Amino acid sequence: MEEVVLQAQERTITGKQVKTLRLAGRLPAVIYGKSYAPVAISLDYREAQKVLPTISSSQLIVVDVEGTRHTALVREKQREPVSGKLLHIDFLEVSMTEILRASVSIHFEGEAPAIKNYNGVVVIRTEEIDVEALPRDLPERIVVDLSSLAEIGDTIFVRDLEVPAKVRILSDVDEIVVHITAPAYESELEGAEGGVAEPEVIERGKKEEEF
Repeated sequence: MEEVVLQAQERTITGKQVKTLRLAGRLPAVIYGKSYAPVAISLDYREAQKVLPTISSSQLIVVDVEGTRHTALVREKQREPVSGKLLHIDFLEVSMTEILRASVSIHFEGEAPAIKNYNGVVVIRTEEIDVEALPRDLPERIVVDLSSLAEIGDTIFVRDLEVPAKVRILSDVDEIVVHITAPAYESELEGAEGGVAEPEVIERGKKEEEF
């Protein structure tokens, strides 16, 4: 994987005055670590806006603070609630020789046969899991293939996820990642009879009357 590097500058402007930095095209940030005192920094906003959306929470990047390189994870992205514009970034400097806890995102690919064959509904319960590993062993994401979901009721649990041998899963292994439920009209009937409402649907097969 190609090394991702963000150029940064130390900053003395803090508090409410950081608005002046943003007006000048800079993004306020801080970098901290177990053996590293927090340092206030700023990034070029355009560069950060281009790079950061492509970075997962478990992907290592290099923050170059005026020539001093820090291997880090993005710990928090603060955004303006309405526009979604980046306001502030927290970076965690990591030691490459110490076990680290991190959240790894789950990427879903493929199509569940139950959608086509039974008008099934794919319901995602979990989009990330907690793991621990040496920084170099952290996966950037975990891929889940939906093509194994062939029947109504088929389920993928955390215990079914494939992770590298050197990665330890911390999340509950019995937690559901994704499963197939009956078509929407059947779920509505169950709800009318006192059944439990299903979570938000992210994908569904077409009903016969839609053809």
